[in-house]
Amino acid sequence: MSINIKSKREIELMRESNRLLGLMHLEMEKMIRPGLPTSELDQFARDYAAKHDCGLSFLNYEGYPAALCVSVNEEVVHGIPTKEKVLHEGDIVALDAGLIYKGYHSDAARTYGVGHISDELQKLIDETRNSFFEGIKYAKAGNHLFDISNAIDAYISQFGYGIVRDLVGHGVGTSLHEDPQIPNFRQKRRGPVLQAGMVLAIEPMINLGRGDVEWLDDDWTVVASDGSPSAHYENSILITDGDPEILSLV
Repeated sequence: MSINIKSKREIELMRESNRLLGLMHLEMEKMIRPGLPTSELDQFARDYAAKHDCGLSFLNYEGYPAALCVSVNEEVVHGIPTKEKVLHEGDIVALDAGLIYKGYHSDAARTYGVGHISDELQKLIDETRNSFFEGIKYAKAGNHLFDISNAIDAYISQFGYGIVRDLVGHGVGTSLHEDPQIPNFRQKRRGPVLQAGMVLAIEPMINLGRGDVEWLDDDWTVVASDGSPSAHYENSILITDGDPEILSLV
C-alpha cells in the first residue's frame, strides 16, 4: 500500500476544491423539501461545478450517470437522482458529491431530514455525524489508521445501529479513490502510521437496523438488506502533526 503525501501546493489545491464543495453542500441543503425531484439537485450540482470551473468527480465515474449521489431512506449510497424520484415529508436523504478543481478531487456527504422527521431518524443522522468526529480525534500524525476505525465502531455500537462493512472510506487526491481503505468498524490490526500531508475521506455509513447491504439491479444503488433507514456523513480531512484539518466543512 502506498499512501500519497501531498505537497504544500497540492494541499492548497485540495483546500480550494473542498471549500467549493462545502459551499455547494450548504446550497443543496437549502433546496431540501417535500416534493423536490432529486433531478433538481443533480442539475444544481452540474450548474455549480460549471460556474466554478470545476469538474464533477462522480459523473461518468466507472459509468455512474449523475453528478452526485442522492440516497433516500433505506438507500445507503449511490442512489441515482431522477425526475421520478421525489422527496417526501418524513424521508431522510443523503447527498454525496465531489468536485475536481485543477485536477484535485474533493469528497463529502451529508444526510438531511425532509420536512418533519421522527426523533428516531434525527438521532440516527446526528449520531452518524458524531461518529465521524469521534473517529477523527485519532486522525493525527503518529497515530495508526485503524485507530480512526475503532473509534467510530466504539461510538456507534452503544446505540445498537448497524455499521455498513461492505463500503469504506478512502484516500483522495488526483484520483477520487486512493489508498488507503478506511473501514468504519473495528480492526484487529492497527494499520499504517498516519503522516502529515495525507488526505483521507472518512465516511461512516450507519443503518438503523443491521449493517448488511445489497445492490439493486441498476448496479449502483446500495440499500440496507432489512429495509431500514441509513445515514451517511463524510468529509475530506488533512492529517497534520496536531488536530486534523477538515477541508470540506465550511
